[in-house]
Amino acid sequence: MSKLETQLVGVAGEYLVAGELTLRGHLASITLRNSRGIDIIASNSDAQKTVSIQVKTNSDGRPSWILNKKSETFFSENHFYVFVAISSLGQRPNFHIIPSKIVAKTVKEGHENWLQGTKRDGGQRKNTPMRKFYDWDNEFLERWDLLGL
Repeated sequence: MSKLETQLVGVAGEYLVAGELTLRGHLASITLRNSRGIDIIASNSDAQKTVSIQVKTNSDGRPSWILNKKSETFFSENHFYVFVAISSLGQRPNFHIIPSKIVAKTVKEGHENWLQGTKRDGGQRKNTPMRKFYDWDNEFLERWDLLGL
């Protein structure tokens, strides 16, 4: 895929998720840009269940995404992440659907473990606000059922 600007990759991911939810019979609304931490509000067709969704998208197709420190503490029962992996134009991306509580725990533990390691030169790693989330085993691949809609 030709290299898209990071912001465009993010916007594309939001629309891809909203479209996928709509195709599955759900109502999906993309929030305004100033809605921190929530990109989409989705509900089932009879409005009995509503969830908020944070979308993270990459354009290398790998099950790996960059988050920030806020992801360790921004979670609730009805808040989810949908991680989108776009590998090439014209090909359906992979969607990884994960409850925010699992993301928060995984990212926090992963970052703590990373800090315990050392740099290539043997020096101590410095704490940064950057975090990474991986779904190497595709445990959450296409797990739309976790949304409970």
